Amino acid sequence: MPLFPLANVWLLPFVVLPLHIFEERYRQLIEDSLDGPGRLILGTIQEDHEGEAAGNPPIYSLAGYGEIGRHERLDDGRFNIWLVGLKRMWIEEVESERLYRKVAIHPTEEIEVPREREGGLRTALSAAIAERVENVDPAHESLPLSRLVDLLTLRLPIPHEVMNRLYSELDLEKRARLALEEHGQRPEKED
Repeated sequence: MPLFPLANVWLLPFVVLPLHIFEERYRQLIEDSLDGPGRLILGTIQEDHEGEAAGNPPIYSLAGYGEIGRHERLDDGRFNIWLVGLKRMWIEEVESERLYRKVAIHPTEEIEVPREREGGLRTALSAAIAERVENVDPAHESLPLSRLVDLLTLRLPIPHEVMNRLYSELDLEKRARLALEEHGQRPEKED
């Protein structure tokens, strides 16, 4: 799979991420992806290596698998794309004959919350989201628990290491409790 590394960006499932593609190697990546299934890996550059983005910085081993939902090819070869997050994937870098990096992907599986504890977590997550989002759609309460955790996570002003810990936690109950703990430590409302 083609790898698109970015600093301080984590591609969450079901999130649409708008991106402007201008660097030659990533324009080639998008061209190649559009000639195929339109899928790629968005890898997050490891903390303290953000300034190395023009090179080949190290990335975290858990990354976002996404599909180009829409694209706009500009006259000068640049692209605007809308990348839709599909799933978290374990990645392992492999040789690439292209200008961009490539990775082998390995599926992840979340550890589900025991049924008897899901209701309490769902209530707490819904309340936390309502505190951070004005005019929240009540239908959000029926979303899968993993989506509720990710919705809350997106609204939290948290540092890099905390975001990566949340993103990397595959035990859904642990991830939910960590997100709720971070919410409690950062009570200001987000617009």
